[in-house]
Amino acid sequence: MNSSASVSLPILLLLAALSSAQAYDFFYFVLQWPGSYCDTKQSCCYPTSGKPAADFGIHGLWPNNNDGSYPSNCDPSSGFDKSKVRGLLSSLQSNWPTLACPSNDGTNFWTHEWEKHGTCAESVFNEYSYFKTALDLKSSLNLLQSLQSAGIQPDGGYYGLKSIKDAIEQGTGYTPYIECNVDGSGNSQLYQVYLCVDSSGSQLIECPIFPRGKCNPQIEFPMF
Repeated sequence: MNSSASVSLPILLLLAALSSAQAYDFFYFVLQWPGSYCDTKQSCCYPTSGKPAADFGIHGLWPNNNDGSYPSNCDPSSGFDKSKVRGLLSSLQSNWPTLACPSNDGTNFWTHEWEKHGTCAESVFNEYSYFKTALDLKSSLNLLQSLQSAGIQPDGGYYGLKSIKDAIEQGTGYTPYIECNVDGSGNSQLYQVYLCVDSSGSQLIECPIFPRGKCNPQIEFPMF
């Protein structure tokens, strides 16, 4: 009896730790417009691989809870290992580029995303599949084309926030959340687009909850 308890207790503790560390309800899939990242007082630095394409880039795939809370840094023992995503590096550089200064190859960005967010989904993903899933999600979407099809161009012009949301919903089938930032003159601009993904990371869903934030009714879509 005592022997059985001594064997099962560590297993139960391990399972409890895993469930508490990796409990989440869905993912935010966050795409960033590079022109808005750069068009700020802080500006930006192109990665060492060169200026990224004028397209939305991945910011992250973030586990989140229906009440708006989210887990983070769930497994300190699971540090980012670049060798595990060697086969994805070219695609990461193209689709998940860093714009942080000083100029770098993106490793710091990907390290942060895996260690803060990816480790909280280790019940579903290993490091490789986490990044591969995000890359596959991006390839299944074309936010820029959805916007351009509605006459919304990254030309420095101002567009209605509702028109932007409607165009993305028309293109993806799901309601987006739009995050704005401000340019050097304080003008509100299209910064990031949030879409939601089910807890297995396999399909888009309607968002159970949106982040808090505010955009002006008319926002700038800056050039890049």
